[in-house]
Amino acid sequence: MRTLRNILIATVFAAACSKNSTTAAAQGAPARGDLQWGPAPAIFPPGAEMAVLEGDPSKAEPFTVRLRVPNGYKIPPHTHPTTENVTVLAGTFRVGMGTTFNESDLKALDRDAFASVPANHAHYAMARGLTVVQVHAIGPFAMNYVNPADTPKQP
Repeated sequence: MRTLRNILIATVFAAACSKNSTTAAAQGAPARGDLQWGPAPAIFPPGAEMAVLEGDPSKAEPFTVRLRVPNGYKIPPHTHPTTENVTVLAGTFRVGMGTTFNESDLKALDRDAFASVPANHAHYAMARGLTVVQVHAIGPFAMNYVNPADTPKQP
């Protein structure tokens, strides 16, 4: 069960932020207080913010990002093509495994929890309280929703 929980959280927040990643990569990893938060890429449901700490999630290289989401924020079932590692920095990240979002199956990952999700493993998530997770993986990042209707509409 711990492995399942760990797998889910890592995949959920392994996000790419190609809009901000070039600047972050050129300047190096920012100091903790110098994070440049901005809207998460459009592949995420609206309401999330992201900061790139190092690397470029759109390239085949290691990257580290932080994702900040409000209370109740949901990420529908999806997969990623690469393994992702997630650490909860604030709030509670509730994760579930599988192709159907089932709130009763969510497992709570509190501050300092770590999870690793294998490539192509379906999972979903929901935040309790303002939640911040840090994700590191090897790009390029992609998020493939199990149900295409869950894919956020591009502006």
